[in-house]
This record gives sequence, C-alpha cells and structure tokens, in this order.
Amino acid sequence: MSIIDIIEKKRDKKELTKDEIEFFIKEYTDEKITDYQAAALIMAIYLNGMTKRETTDLTLAMAHSGDILDLSVLNQIIVDKHSTGGVGDKVSIILLPIISSLGVPVAKMSGRGLGFTGGTADKLESIPGYKTDIDIPEFVKNVQKIGISMITQTLDLAPADKKIYSLRDSISCVENISLIASSIMSKKIASGAQKIVIDVTVGKGAFMKNIEDARKLANEMIQIGKLADRETVCVLTNMDQPLGFSIGNNLEVIEAINCLKGNMPEDVAQVVFELGAYMIKLAGKGDDLEKNKKEMMEAVKDGRAYRKFLELVKNQNGDISYIENTEKFEKAKYIVPVYADETGYINEIDAKEIGKLSVFLGAGREKKEDKIDNSVGIVLNKKISDKVQKQEILAFIHSNDFSKIQVVEKRLKEIIKISNENVYKEVVILEIIK
Repeated sequence: MSIIDIIEKKRDKKELTKDEIEFFIKEYTDEKITDYQAAALIMAIYLNGMTKRETTDLTLAMAHSGDILDLSVLNQIIVDKHSTGGVGDKVSIILLPIISSLGVPVAKMSGRGLGFTGGTADKLESIPGYKTDIDIPEFVKNVQKIGISMITQTLDLAPADKKIYSLRDSISCVENISLIASSIMSKKIASGAQKIVIDVTVGKGAFMKNIEDARKLANEMIQIGKLADRETVCVLTNMDQPLGFSIGNNLEVIEAINCLKGNMPEDVAQVVFELGAYMIKLAGKGDDLEKNKKEMMEAVKDGRAYRKFLELVKNQNGDISYIENTEKFEKAKYIVPVYADETGYINEIDAKEIGKLSVFLGAGREKKEDKIDNSVGIVLNKKISDKVQKQEILAFIHSNDFSKIQVVEKRLKEIIKISNENVYKEVVILEIIK
C-alpha cells in the first residue's frame, strides 16, 4: 500500500477503503508520511468529499491513533457534553454540576481557548488552586467519590486529529463538514463517551455561520455516532450574540456561580436545560424531557447544584471561599463603563467581534503559548431587543492596560448596534437533531 496511490485514488474521486484510511492515519501519526503528502490527500478530501462510511472510518482511525480512556470501571452510562465553541459559553460549568447532583456521573475533559472562543479548562483554572491537570486514575477516582470531575486533556487523545487539524488550518482546508465532524467525534470516542450530547453553535460567534451548514454537521456527527455505536444528539443553539452577559475567565466563573444560585440569564437557562434534559435521557434516568428540565430547575432551586459545584472545586484543590464570596476574585485594575450615545433598541451584538475584543484585552490566546489574564474581559449590560436610553450603560470593560480602554470602548460602540425600531428577541434553541 502506498500513500501516492491513496492520494491518486481520492484525487480521482474514488472511495477509500477502511484499510487505506487506517494506513494513512497510522503512517502519518508515526511521521512516515510527510506533511506535503498528507496535505495533498486532505486537499483531495476537501475538494471531492467523503462518503459517510469513509468519514466514520477516518473518525475511528483517528480515535484509535492514541490513548483511549476506559471508563467501564464506573459501571454506569457516561454521557459526554461537547460544544462546537462560542463566546461567553460557560455552559459546562453550570450544566455539569446540575447533572451530577441528579445522579448522572460526569467525567469531563475540557479544552483550552484559542482565538476568539474561550476554554472551560482556562475558566476553571481562574479559581485559585483549582487543579485541572490530574492523572487518569485520580480523575476516575474523583467521579467514583463525588460523581463529577472536570479536568483538562491529560491523555494523548486522538494525536492524528491534532496533526491533521494543524495541517488543515495551514492549507485553508478547515471548513469541510466531514473533516470537522470526524475531528470532533474522534476526540469524543477517545475520551470514553458512550453517549454524546453536542451543542452545535450557529451564527456570528460560531464555527457554523448558518443553519444549513450546522444541520449538515449535526447529521454527519449523528451518522458517525450510529456507525460507531455512540448514540448522539445535537442541539443547535444561537451564537449571534454572546451567551449570557460575561466574557472573560473569572468573569464567566462568577456568572456561572450566580447561575447555580438561581440567577440565570434567559438564554443561558434555555441552553443549559435543553442540553441537560437530553443528557439525563441518554443516561437512562428519564425519558420525559420536560420532567428532566423541572428536576434540573429543582436542583438549582434547592441548592443541590451549587453544593455539587462546591464539592467539585474543593475536591480538585480549589479555594471554595472564592465560590462562597465571589468578591474575592481578582479584579481588573480598570473597570470602565461604556455609555450609549443614543436612545433606541439593541439590534445587534456581534459575538465574534466581542470575543476578539476580549482576547485583545488579554482574556484569550491568539497563539497557544500566550498567557491568559483571568481578570479581564467584557461584561454586557444589554442584550438584543433591550431598550436603551442615551447615556445608559451598555457594558463594562475590565482591563489591566489603560492604553487599551479607549480602543475597546470605540469598538464596543460600533459592535453594539442601536436602532429606532425594536427587533424580536433572538431564538436561542434553533433545532434538535437526533
């Protein structure tokens, strides 16, 4: 078998066999196939597409290119939750303690932020002492002990995917549904998930900019799930504007804590309860989605969810005094209000542009080695369709660099668009695909 023959076959729009795909993944992971050869094959796939069978074979080959997390020792159905990324997305920090408090085990490996989207691991690490980098035996032990553990990726999961993802980025072959779907699902399979709920974000602050592409991606992942014996549900959610009000690491943790205490913004609540209802269902704990949502609401109302979060933080060496009193979190040196220049209604808040501003302030990374500033970011005071008076506060800038404030203030006034006519509130849950 030869990589040249495989490239030629895909170039000529022919279907690759399972053996050919596995050969490519193994040899490329072992660095026996060069980057330029892999780039030629990826470009051929990008241009000519893949069948559903090819996509599944690629997914499984990438999943098995490194370590596979075995969670069978837990003797329970493990449901993983994944988001395709967005701005202000603190859903995992709110949702997973709620789910755990209802008896559904949570074994969550989270990523770090890169570009304009944040990462759950970074947000958790803004809690002083919270340890995300723990080994797998301790991770499993945590789940057995308290029903939940949230860590960063410590295993060498799907290394072929990491290599191919970097390559796709460098040759402008990112936006291909089969390649995106196989990338996401390979990591989920490698991380030990038996059932998967995916938040497919759609809009300005998401990878999928429109509903049609989001549907294609969701259907592709569900098909992979079926062929790989992993039941998968995709919830398509709106990411035109940031989720909730806070964008930035400890700012989002503070908002998440307030949500667990019952003060949950409407858009956050819709996403959290919709995803959670399906997680409970897939875990075999309740088929009635509305009843599942009510149980989740009750767990928030009676304090079980908040107490579970305290337990999680304490168990992973975090200082729970910060959770009990969020005023203790480090604050930015400058907290500056941004005022509206006119009266009217908010008709647009571009999530991607807000995310980029947050990164500019230091809350995110443009390169993997960039250091994050946990205290900076943006806290919105308004959402789309809200009425605003001239000189009313639109948002607060949290910055440790005075020179950046004027730049951010000017951009925020351009990004948060005000019109004379009211617009409808954004629909949050766009579609369920299963």
